[in-house]
Amino acid sequence: MKFTKLSQLLLVSALGLLVATLLSGCLIVTLDYVFVADSTGTSPGSTGQIEIYAVDAETGALRPVDQAVPSGGSHPVALAATSDYANLYAANQGNNSIVHFSIAYSGALTKEDEITTSAPPVALAISTVKVQGNAYVNTYLYVISGTGTTPATLTEYALGTGGAIGSAVATETLVLPGYTSDTIVPTAVTVLANNQAVYVTAYDQSAYNPGGTVTSSANPGWIFGYAIGSNGVLTPSLYSPWEAGVKPTSIAADPNNLEVYATDYASNQLIGYGIIDGTRLEFLVDGPFQTGDEPSSVTVDPRGLFIYVANSLQSSVSGYAINLANGTPSAIFGTVTATNTTDTDPVDIIVEPSLGRYVYTANYVSDSISGFRLNPNNGSFEYTTENTPYPTGVNPTAIVAVPHGNHAIESITP
Repeated sequence: MKFTKLSQLLLVSALGLLVATLLSGCLIVTLDYVFVADSTGTSPGSTGQIEIYAVDAETGALRPVDQAVPSGGSHPVALAATSDYANLYAANQGNNSIVHFSIAYSGALTKEDEITTSAPPVALAISTVKVQGNAYVNTYLYVISGTGTTPATLTEYALGTGGAIGSAVATETLVLPGYTSDTIVPTAVTVLANNQAVYVTAYDQSAYNPGGTVTSSANPGWIFGYAIGSNGVLTPSLYSPWEAGVKPTSIAADPNNLEVYATDYASNQLIGYGIIDGTRLEFLVDGPFQTGDEPSSVTVDPRGLFIYVANSLQSSVSGYAINLANGTPSAIFGTVTATNTTDTDPVDIIVEPSLGRYVYTANYVSDSISGFRLNPNNGSFEYTTENTPYPTGVNPTAIVAVPHGNHAIESITP
C-alpha cells in the first residue's frame, strides 16, 4: 500500500498525538516534598539521616528523590520547616545538635549551619510574621530540651538571613508552681500562626513514673504558655501552666489562632483549649475527647477544618471535624478500619500543605510511611494512597512536608 504525502503527514500527526496522550497520562506531577528523619542503624549511637520523597499530585503516592542526607548527628527526633519552605531544621538528640538545611526547588537538602544545645533537644517550632500579601518572615526558632536528667527548657533562637540560626534571645525553664523540685519532662512545642504565643507540653515525672517511684502529688500533665513580645521577649501567659491530663505527647494549634489541641498518651484522649485574649487557654466544652490507644501525635489540616491523631499502640489514625463556632472536635472516625489503619507504631502525622488532601504517618517500628487520601468535604479517609506503605530507614521519628514550586497553600477564613 502506498501513502500520499498528506496521508503520511496525517499518520505521523496521529501517532505523535497518541504518544503525547500516553505520556501526559503517565506524567508525574510533584505536589509536595516529604522529609522524614530516621536512623540508618539499629544501635543507639547510629548516624541519623533525612530521607526525601516526592508526593504525586494525582495519587498521593510517595517516591524517593535525591539521596538521603545525614541529619548532622545521631538519633534525630524532630523536624521543622520555615513558613517560606526554604529551610529545614533537624534536632539530633544523640549529640545535642540543631542542624539547618536549605531546601532546593528539587527538594534537595544542603547543610548550612548548626548549633549545639546544652541538653538533648526534644522538639522544634518556628514562628512567622506576615509582612505583605503572602510574604512571610521567619523570626524565631523554638527548641525544647531536657529528658528528665536535665532541666526542661524552652530556648528561643533568632533566625537570620537565609534561615541561619543566630544567638539565643530568650530561655525559659519549665517549673511547676508549688512543686519547684519536681522533674519536668517536655514533649512538644507549637507556635501560633499570628506569632503571639508559644506553647509547650510536658509531664511531671515525679508524679507520673510508670515502673518507678512517684514522689509528688501534683497533676502529671501540663501545658506551659508564653506570650511573644517585641524582640522575642517571652512572658508567661496568665494562669500558665494549665492542666493537660496525664502525659501529653503532642500539641497543635489551628491556623486561625483560635484553639490548641493536645494528645494525652496515658489516658487515650484529645484535649482541646480555646485561646482567650491572645495567649491564655481555657478548656473546650464537652472535652476531653476519646482517641485510639496511646495517641502520639496530632495535626490540624491547613484549612483549620479537621484534626488527625496518630495512635501509636493501635496503629491507626483518629479523625475529627472542628466546629468553627466553638472549636469543639467531633469524631469522624476513631475505630480501626481498613481505611485508617497504619503500619506499626505511628509516632508523627502530617497533612500535606498544597492541597490539604493527603495525610501521612511516620511509623517507628515498621520503618515506613503510611498514606491516606482524605475527603475535603467531611474529612473522612476515602482510601489509602497508591502503594502505601512506603519503606524508610530504621525507626523514623519525624515527618514534615513542604509545597513544590508555586503550589498554593490551603487556607480558610472562619
